[in-house]
Amino acid sequence: MINTGKLAGRTIFITGASRGIGKAIALKAARDGANIVVAAKTSTPHPKLPGTIYSAAEEIERVGGRAHPCVVDVRDEQQVRTAVKDAVAKFGGIDILINNASAISLTDTLGTEMKRYDLMHQINTRGTFLVSKECLPHLLKSNHAHILNISPPLNLNPRWFAPHVAYTMAKYGMSMCVLGMAAEFHSAKVAVNALWPRTAIHTAAIEMLAGSDSFNTSRKADIMADAAYAVLIREPHQCTGQFLIDDEVLSSSGITDFKQYACNPDYVDKLMPDFFLDVAEDKSNVQKLEKASDALTGQIPALFGKIETLLTADLVKKTQAVYQFNIEGEEKGTWHLDLKNGAGACGIGEPKVTPDATLTMKSTNFNDMFSGKLKAATAFMTGKLKIAGDINKAMKLEKLMRSLKNKL
Repeated sequence: MINTGKLAGRTIFITGASRGIGKAIALKAARDGANIVVAAKTSTPHPKLPGTIYSAAEEIERVGGRAHPCVVDVRDEQQVRTAVKDAVAKFGGIDILINNASAISLTDTLGTEMKRYDLMHQINTRGTFLVSKECLPHLLKSNHAHILNISPPLNLNPRWFAPHVAYTMAKYGMSMCVLGMAAEFHSAKVAVNALWPRTAIHTAAIEMLAGSDSFNTSRKADIMADAAYAVLIREPHQCTGQFLIDDEVLSSSGITDFKQYACNPDYVDKLMPDFFLDVAEDKSNVQKLEKASDALTGQIPALFGKIETLLTADLVKKTQAVYQFNIEGEEKGTWHLDLKNGAGACGIGEPKVTPDATLTMKSTNFNDMFSGKLKAATAFMTGKLKIAGDINKAMKLEKLMRSLKNKL
């Protein structure tokens, strides 16, 4: 997406702009000569995540923008008000707000601590509402007022609620702000829209969640930056109340080469879909899976038999997790893998101790996962794998399967 200069001199307030998608959008707008308010919590380096509000500000100014770093926890009403006041004092107003700050926990109901529940709702839903509320008096004075929330389309398919209802509720709260505020401020010519990625976007946070293998099956944050830019250069009356998808926005803007956004161009046809977007299944693939399922009788017992011969104290020490597998389909049944106690154990039935993670999937997908054909993270993101319990320990299976692949 070529820069047009249309955002030159515009002031953009971006939450969570010290890294990831927020920073990518900031840099794209900065190349037009925009003023960027970097509103984020990270003022000192994080031990696991790169970037601070100050390093982001330096990058913004290097590419041609003006930056104002502000320490802002979107849960803190006074911090938000102070940041908005300071931004207006420095740049003379606010033209665009991007609600990007978000918290995620892909845990089921019983596995979600109320502290984590409150964090997600305070940052995602309340934070978006609060920052919008404080910026709106200034947006109403602008002749190019936009609010853009990085949130998904409202999709009431139960598959997006059942595995992580707390996160879904919090994220949909951001989208409901779009629905309501777009209508409320339509006559005032304040555009309010949502933008969401078609595929997983590679950021440091996603790598922490899904592991380093997520790089190959993800797109760069640049695609979200380009899509956001395409939306923000439009006149506010041209687009409001929309739930937009990154590649659809770019297609409508004449972009046809999406390979440029793939982290690994060799995987351009194997990208991991993001949450909340229903993907129509390819009937030919379904038929292939059904045929494959017919030929799988007895493979799961054989697989667990092989795993049992490979169990070692060292493997137990490295993994420290107990898994329960609820298998559906041709080889329906319950199996367990104890890599936490003694020298390890596996076999049919539930584990003797409470499992750290319970994984539910079809037998075809189970065999593909343990043979290396299907990654655990990909299976989870595409709905082929349901996880209850500790998702981080569930994702340890990725490393386990890689280490056992050749032996299995």
